[in-house]
Amino acid sequence: MNAPIDVSFFARAAKPITSYRPYWAKRFGVAPFLPMSRAEMEQLGWDSCDIVLVTGDAYVDHPSFGMAVVGRVLEAQGFRVGIIAQPDWTSAEAFKALGKPNLFWGVTAGNMDSMINRYTADRKIRSDDAYTPGDVGGKRPDRAAIVYSQRCREAFKDVPIVLGGIEGSLRRIAHYDYWSDKVRRSVVVDSKCDLLLYGNAERALVEVAHRIAAREPIEQITDVRGTAFVRRPGDPTAAGWIEIDSSEVDTPGRVESHINPYQTTSEQAQAQGQSCAKEEGASAAAPAEANPAIQTLKFVPNPALQGKGRLKVPPRERSVIRLPSYEQVKSDPVLYAHANRVLHLETNPGNARALVQAHGEGATARDVWINPPPIPLTTAEMDHVFDLPYGRSPHPAYADEQGRHDGATKIPAWEMIRFSVNIMRGCFGGCTFCSITEHEGRIIQSRSEESIIKEVEDIRDKVEGFTGVVSDLGGPTANMYRLGCKSPDIEAACRKPSCVYPGICSNLHTDHGPLIKIYRRARELRGIKKILIGSGLRYDLAVKSPEYVKELVQHHVGGYLKIAPEHTEGGPLSKMMKPGIGSYDRFKQLFEKFSEEAGKKQFLIPYFIAAHPGTSDADMMNLAVWLKKNGFRADQVQTFYPSPMATATAMYHTNLNPLKGIHRDDRAERVDIVRGDKRRRLHKAFLRYHDPNNWPLLREALKSMGRADLIGNGKHHLIPTFQPMTDGGYQSARRKNSTPVGSKASGAQPGKGRLLTQHTGLPPRDTGSPGKRKPR
Repeated sequence: MNAPIDVSFFARAAKPITSYRPYWAKRFGVAPFLPMSRAEMEQLGWDSCDIVLVTGDAYVDHPSFGMAVVGRVLEAQGFRVGIIAQPDWTSAEAFKALGKPNLFWGVTAGNMDSMINRYTADRKIRSDDAYTPGDVGGKRPDRAAIVYSQRCREAFKDVPIVLGGIEGSLRRIAHYDYWSDKVRRSVVVDSKCDLLLYGNAERALVEVAHRIAAREPIEQITDVRGTAFVRRPGDPTAAGWIEIDSSEVDTPGRVESHINPYQTTSEQAQAQGQSCAKEEGASAAAPAEANPAIQTLKFVPNPALQGKGRLKVPPRERSVIRLPSYEQVKSDPVLYAHANRVLHLETNPGNARALVQAHGEGATARDVWINPPPIPLTTAEMDHVFDLPYGRSPHPAYADEQGRHDGATKIPAWEMIRFSVNIMRGCFGGCTFCSITEHEGRIIQSRSEESIIKEVEDIRDKVEGFTGVVSDLGGPTANMYRLGCKSPDIEAACRKPSCVYPGICSNLHTDHGPLIKIYRRARELRGIKKILIGSGLRYDLAVKSPEYVKELVQHHVGGYLKIAPEHTEGGPLSKMMKPGIGSYDRFKQLFEKFSEEAGKKQFLIPYFIAAHPGTSDADMMNLAVWLKKNGFRADQVQTFYPSPMATATAMYHTNLNPLKGIHRDDRAERVDIVRGDKRRRLHKAFLRYHDPNNWPLLREALKSMGRADLIGNGKHHLIPTFQPMTDGGYQSARRKNSTPVGSKASGAQPGKGRLLTQHTGLPPRDTGSPGKRKPR
């Protein structure tokens, strides 16, 4: 059965984003591109911008780029929106390029967290940036959300600042910062923004924009879901909220006094300041035996025991949970893990409560107040957002001498999604190392079939260089389209962090029928040669629908398919909240069966993570043995990267497992953490067991682990006894195997048993790029 998203709890609980009266500037019409200069504003007939957006990415007018979506959504509401992309942050001058915004600044670090964008998992600075023309690094500052907000304040200090994007979302409370190896304050405090919009913020953004336009002071806008802001002690806007103190662990709850067994019932009642209706009734019962007409005895609850049973829960919509303060979580790993656990329990829009966290003491004391998550968009609202008039290309300012965007000024991130279609948002997988759930939520928001097909037709008819190959129909995952809970009531009440771990929830429907229908309809369109699926596949869901696997394998795999087992061992998999390797094996059987039926030789691309919390050296050794046994040789290694607010990051920082109860005693589950360069190198070396540069390190480790039996020159050994001449180094596959602009990719087929990745060793395929144009 299909999950009718529009009739769920979430669809009924919010004002539609299309129902607002347009702002007066709607009369200016639609801009071909949102202006980035005064000259463009003048061409549009504008004397000023109502809203100026500042972003760390180059401006690409495409629905896969956050600032383009925000800008077009605001434009559809009638606002004049300008964009300042990748400004020079060394002074405030670049932030004055479009003049003073009439309403507010909209600030984001970009599609990626600026620190993850600029640094590798080993804290080494990157030389490239996929969101910059020419793939040039260094065009955005560290902690861009904070820096941009400061410069906006310097430029026009009386203009409100509304912060958004994934960098702000993942830093909305005090958080562990991997790059400085310490706990930092909420970004709301550090950036001094007036309001933070977290998650996919269209609903909150539209409401906030119209309320600011109506001259409502931004400091009074404290009731919008999906927002965070600072409140000072005694703020009258906090009146009427019921605070639940969760700032400590292992403290006693509500203590009930023991009843004195030697008191009579009336004496117990009198001690409670009440009368005893039971004894009064008993005194009236004495004449009842002589006169049956007298009313019979009635038994009533003992007033001394009233209120001693189940504790009445305050209404969730007016409840706020007080988390441990910044000062507490900064110095106490147990309270940090506890705060992380509470945060993740309060993520379902159907039942989440507001959160508050104190920052500072004395005169500097203030609370960071986080309202419940935004109500997900309905299918109609998703269609509205994705059907807006995007240019689907970078701004003309980035064009080269020939007026093109696929040469020296190519933006790699745009090239990757140039011919792709985003069909849904959200993910209910709950992987602890991933931040999708914290940002987009676990409620799947799907577009309609008609909207998706219309975008495929627009790509075919309007996007320059299209050769008939759509590179992806997907989203955060390839196959969660229209999947969800069978019951809206259960969906609204659920507090589980994952719908598919430790097993697929019995309340989750896994019907892939709507997705199959879209695949079939899209590939039958005139001018469409092939529909590829580039998003990562959730294979434990896919095996529930063999029909879907067959459709995918026989029609939509361009030689290889990405899946992510992440590991083979139960220890790390339990900390990742990922299924066992058995699910991978079942999917592999179906994949090979349907590939053979279609007469195709196709490859699976499994991803594995090294150094994840909960991974022992023995776990990595067993993974390496599995890779060797199955003939896999990984060219690219993914090392665990502690991103802010992720559950796995809390494990990394605290050595505790927030998936379990947090305690100060032995009841708390301790987690093995891979720290230090040497051990991280060892775990990566196990994944690249075939690289001679890693053999000395692996020999030493295997001997110390008592597994010298894996050292030898036979097929059953992991590494050989001999050591060839090597340079002793390892060059990143990201650079070594990238194809320079203007050069041709190698057409050689990968060797047998070689593990294929998205960057290296892939069989040739037609991605729809102009360089591979075929006659139609």
